[in-house]
Amino acid sequence: MEAQGRVHKYGDNVDTDVIIPARYLNTSSHAELAAHCMEDIDADFVRKVKPGEIMVAGKNFGCGSSREHAPIAIKASGISCVIASTFARIFYRNALNIGLAILECEEAAEDIKSGDEVKVDFDTGVITNVTTGKTYQAQPFPPFIQNIITSGGLLNSIKDRL
Repeated sequence: MEAQGRVHKYGDNVDTDVIIPARYLNTSSHAELAAHCMEDIDADFVRKVKPGEIMVAGKNFGCGSSREHAPIAIKASGISCVIASTFARIFYRNALNIGLAILECEEAAEDIKSGDEVKVDFDTGVITNVTTGKTYQAQPFPPFIQNIITSGGLLNSIKDRL
């Protein structure tokens, strides 16, 4: 399982209220959530993002409320993977539950720049900055997590097994 794309980079403590502002939580439409993803810190994000691209951030990504809307908005916007130094635990679990691939790798999060082309091998945990040629090692997903992500989320992976 792999992902490759151009990077959209953000800093530390990007909270769920910034990922998807509370004023849009009255919808369950994934497309509508995606249309407002990151708009309070990057008004051009939804116009710039292309399917398969990668989001990179600093420490404590996804802090704040426990809303599942935040990883849904990111995934629905087309982002294939989020790499951060660290994630808020509830965001981490919500992301995996909805099938959004996320990796913690402090060195990659610090070094990779916005606009870089990055490739992620989820089987090995190797992150390659194609732009610079530098590689980083993250913890690879165990097979059951890979199954959740490739199935499109926890509920789909359970349905697939039944």
